[in-house]
Amino acid sequence: TNYKIEDTVGEIATGESTSSSYKLKAGYQQMQETVISITSPSDVTMSPAIGGVTGGTGDGSAVWTVITDSPAGYSLTIKASSSPALRFGSYNFADYTPAGANPDYSWSIASTNSEFGFTPEGNDIVQKYKDNGSACNTGSGGTADKCWDALSTSAKTIAQSTSANHPSGTASTVKFRAESGSSHIQVNGTYTATTTITAITL
Repeated sequence: TNYKIEDTVGEIATGESTSSSYKLKAGYQQMQETVISITSPSDVTMSPAIGGVTGGTGDGSAVWTVITDSPAGYSLTIKASSSPALRFGSYNFADYTPAGANPDYSWSIASTNSEFGFTPEGNDIVQKYKDNGSACNTGSGGTADKCWDALSTSAKTIAQSTSANHPSGTASTVKFRAESGSSHIQVNGTYTATTTITAITL
């Protein structure tokens, strides 16, 4: 009632063999291990530049591809190194503020504010960032440039799968947006945000 054992006897030439290029595990259930990899995209440059007095919106994106042979799949998270995430010295863009508990279907800030946020896109995005064409965390759609959220110093799950995707992998795009409202003065400078993307097997 508490345990299960699987066993075999009489095998020949079992065990692990290695070379500079390969590792062979021979024998009953020797290959019961999983691997995971994730790509490392270049740094994101927001475009166009935002005027300190006139305001404006800058956008950028990066793509991470996760490959795993784990039969249980993987989970992909994002977190910021600081709060607020987008900073220049003591100045910053506030983290985006959704109107409710769910991400905002459409990006919207007050003309007197400046804010920075993100939205994930891809086949494996979690339910929180899916939409029904008008609201997030409902339906099964993944409308481009919708479902905006704030970065956090705590990890947020953005994509997840319950099966292996080896060898092709699955790409997830994270789009970033910074906006300074038309009635907001933003100090001139090069603002940066550092994010950590983590993929783990399930």
